[in-house]
Amino acid sequence: MIKISKPNIQPEDINRVIEVLQSGNLVHGLNCDRFEKALSEYLGVPYASLVSSGTAALYLSLLALDIGSGDAVLVPNFTFPATVNTVRLVGAEPILVDVCSDTYTMSAANIEAALESYIGSAQVKAIMPVHEFGYPIDIADLKSRYPQFHIIEDAACALGASTNATKLGAHKVGTQGDLACFSFHPRKMLTTGEGGLVVSSNLDLIQRIKRLKSHGIERHSQGIDFVEAGHNFRMTDFQAALGLGQLPKLDQWITKRRTLVEIYQKELQPLVIQKHLSLPKYHVGHSWQSFMIVLAPSFNRNQVIQELRKHEIESNIGAQCISTITHMQDYAIGTDLPISSHIGQQGLALPMCEQYSHEEVKLVVRSLSKILGSKISNADINQE
Repeated sequence: MIKISKPNIQPEDINRVIEVLQSGNLVHGLNCDRFEKALSEYLGVPYASLVSSGTAALYLSLLALDIGSGDAVLVPNFTFPATVNTVRLVGAEPILVDVCSDTYTMSAANIEAALESYIGSAQVKAIMPVHEFGYPIDIADLKSRYPQFHIIEDAACALGASTNATKLGAHKVGTQGDLACFSFHPRKMLTTGEGGLVVSSNLDLIQRIKRLKSHGIERHSQGIDFVEAGHNFRMTDFQAALGLGQLPKLDQWITKRRTLVEIYQKELQPLVIQKHLSLPKYHVGHSWQSFMIVLAPSFNRNQVIQELRKHEIESNIGAQCISTITHMQDYAIGTDLPISSHIGQQGLALPMCEQYSHEEVKLVVRSLSKILGSKISNADINQE
């Protein structure tokens, strides 16, 4: 089975984790400090705080900016639900924004349309752009257009992606918003099992996040004090040890994924010409956490997924159309979100992992071509 992805954990990574477990120092410790410092240096941003998940990173960022009841946050209508869930959990109102058909991210034009059509009474306080699948949004452009709003970058899928870059390593995603949030879930290239990160150039914001993630504790010369109500969203030291071993390999992994994407783009062209599917836009700084195509409306995505599985190939939906999930449907009333609705229904994520060979990617394309050539359509399903 060619899995949609798989963690790249090597024996030396496992040994690092074992060393921490044997040491008995399991909670936030030396490895966490080292991992925070290494990530800060890698991204080129001065302050960082490890947390227990990417969701915790988003939630704490909203709290740190005092966003809550009576406020509104602009969020894309195509993303993993954690993005919008955190907005609701702090008591704020999410304003759903449509996305572009080839980047799967929201643009300034999308944001402007959402603001013009918004009829609620909440005060818009922030934009939460998602660098979907690793595609780098131009945050500098959003900041110049909307200086009145905080920007919280959801970079869960985008560690290592670069904005306006001609080579790997320049202008890393996550360095231009007020805060940026990353995830280390196993579907991400760099994984700590579960885990997340918040980075910022604002020391006060990171200091508050460090308090909020650890019971509201503030340390001083006389000891500790609990200065505000906080949570327990800390990363363990053995998780940090796992991440530390992977970080030096990340750029190499991204380069390999970009090569695989070039093969996908080339080999899938006949299906594009036949109008069976569309491809994601290529960007030199894309990190390609996932590779998602969009099937033509005539094809039934769920059956394509089932047929690929018969070929020993795992595929999946790309992300969720937020306006269609149960607890968000009321927020979609009166909105026009056609692109996110379409790609939410027809988006298909294909296997993407730096551990895969060129031949494995070509096998995926051959299998998909055979399946789509057999005309598996929505009409066929409706007749069954």
